[in-house]
Amino acid sequence: MATTTTTINAADTPGTHNITKILAQYPQFSTFNHYLTATHLAVEINQRQTITVLAVENSGMASLLSKHLSLYTIKNVLSLHVLVDYFGAKKLHQITHGTALVSSMFQATGAAPGTTGFVNITDLKAGHVGFGAQDSGTLDSRFVKSVVEHPYKISVIQVTSTLASPEAEAPTPSPSQLNFTTLMTKQGCKKFADLLLASPDVEKTFEGEIDTGLTIFCPVDTAVSAFMHKFKNLTKDQQSSLLMYHGTAVYNSFSMLKMNNGIMNTLATDTATKNHLYKYTIQDHGETITLKTKIVSATVTGTLFDEQPLAIYIINKVLEPRELFKVPEVDALAPAPATKDRSASSTADDSDGSSDDDKAADASGAEEVRRIGAAVAVMVAVVLAVAI
Repeated sequence: MATTTTTINAADTPGTHNITKILAQYPQFSTFNHYLTATHLAVEINQRQTITVLAVENSGMASLLSKHLSLYTIKNVLSLHVLVDYFGAKKLHQITHGTALVSSMFQATGAAPGTTGFVNITDLKAGHVGFGAQDSGTLDSRFVKSVVEHPYKISVIQVTSTLASPEAEAPTPSPSQLNFTTLMTKQGCKKFADLLLASPDVEKTFEGEIDTGLTIFCPVDTAVSAFMHKFKNLTKDQQSSLLMYHGTAVYNSFSMLKMNNGIMNTLATDTATKNHLYKYTIQDHGETITLKTKIVSATVTGTLFDEQPLAIYIINKVLEPRELFKVPEVDALAPAPATKDRSASSTADDSDGSSDDDKAADASGAEEVRRIGAAVAVMVAVVLAVAI
C-alpha cells in the first residue's frame, strides 16, 4: 500500500515533540486527538524520547465510543495505541521473522496485568501489516499509511480501527473514586491525612481538583508531630490555608517537577487575598527536589502515588507559609555594608598569607631603600657640581 509520509529531521524540530500539534494538522484525527488530551495521554507521549502512535481517524473511533466507557477506561484502550518503540513504514515491513510483540504505554506504565499490554505486529505481506492486542488473540486493525515520521523519535501511523482488548476495556475507577487519605494513611502520612479528615471543607477542595489535575505534598508523620504545637495555635481559617498550601491544582509527575523550577501556586493561593499569595519555590538539585518557603526548605523523599491526573509526594517537613509565620531574623537581616567591606579588605590584605611582623619588616626595608636612594642622588649632584 502506498504511503504518504511527512519526514521531520531532528534539526527542524528543536526540543520535544508535541503530539497535539502534530495531529492538529490532520482534521481526520480530531476525535483521536481530543481523547489523547482529555485522558492526559498527550502529556505522557510528549515526555517520551521514542514513541509510535497508532492513530485512528474519526470514523474508526465510533466503535470505541459506542461502548460508553469511562474516560479512565478509554485512557487504557488508547494507551494500547502508543508503542514505546519507533516504527516507521519501512521498519514495519522489515520485522524479524515477520512478527513482533511490542510494549505499549498500557504495559509500560504497569496498568496492564501480566503481558496484556503488549501489541502484536505482523507483516501480512503484499504491503499489509496487522495489529492486535496480545490478550485479544486477533489482528483486528490494519496499517493504512505513515502520517509523520521523525526518525527514531516519534512516528505517527494511521490504522483502520481501535485495538480490542478485554483487559484495557475493563471498568477502571477514576482517581476521584480512590480514597487518597487512605493511601496517605497506609504510606506514612497518617497524621497529615487525619488533619485533612478533620477539615471536611479542605478535604472536599482536594477531592474536587483530582479529575482535572492535582499534586499533593504530604509531610511524614514525624514532621507533623513536631509541628502540631504551631498548628494548634492557628485559627481555623489559618489551619485550612496551611493544609491547602500542601496542594496544587496541576498534575505534576516527578519529571515535570524537575522541569518546573520556580514559583508555584497552591490551592491556598486561589482563595487568598492580594497580599497573601501562599506560594513557594521549587528547586531541582540533580535527583533531589526541594520546596522552599521563606520559613523552611522541605525535600521530596518519595512518591506515594503517581497516576495522572493525581500525584502524591512525601516530604520531610511541614511547609510553613510566610503569610502565617514570622520569617527568621537571621534570614531577614542583611549584613552591614561597612562590616562586609572591612572583612573583604582584610581578606584581600591577608591573601598572601604574610604575618603582621613580616609586613612591618617589609615596610621598614622599603623606607631604608628610599633613604639610601636619596643619599646617592645628593652625592651625584655634588660630583657634577665639582666637575663643572
